Amino acid sequence: NAQELRALRRRVGFVFQQFNLVKSHTVLRNVLNGRLGHRGLAAALLGRFEAEDEAKALEAIQAVGLGGREHSYCAAMSGGQQQRVAIARVLAQEPDLILADEPTASLDPKLTTSVLGLLRRINQERGISILLNLHEIELAKDYCDRVIALRAGKLIWDGRPDEMSEARLEEIYKLSDEELEAL
Repeated sequence: NAQELRALRRRVGFVFQQFNLVKSHTVLRNVLNGRLGHRGLAAALLGRFEAEDEAKALEAIQAVGLGGREHSYCAAMSGGQQQRVAIARVLAQEPDLILADEPTASLDPKLTTSVLGLLRRINQERGISILLNLHEIELAKDYCDRVIALRAGKLIWDGRPDEMSEARLEEIYKLSDEELEAL
């Protein structure tokens, strides 16, 4: 039913490649959007939030290192700052699981390490499970506790990052005869 689906959606947060922020809104307003699943339909449509929502949003903004920037407009922020706003929005949602689809694809290497370090800290300190979709093996080795390799929707490997040998990588990235023919 719709109520169960809404409850499930509230438990799963998303961090997207392109941030998905309303750039004409402030950091606080964007982070408050993470609280919409905790409000009734009328309050959500009107954008009305309780003091508890604002306190949770401000705490999330602080947690991602943007304290003092809550009234800044997202359009004027760097890509790394915008991704931190997106992460704060997810934290304000209070999910049990965060799905992050290439969360550093739009960032330079320095910002990449900063954002992945932040996600790792969130996992460790808050106990929130995070499922990252990464295509850079070295980043997976550096920031993940477990690596899962999929091909055509099928699991082809599941293990620890320290088990990712060159031979294992060749096996994972080896194309099947059908895939080679399709090229």
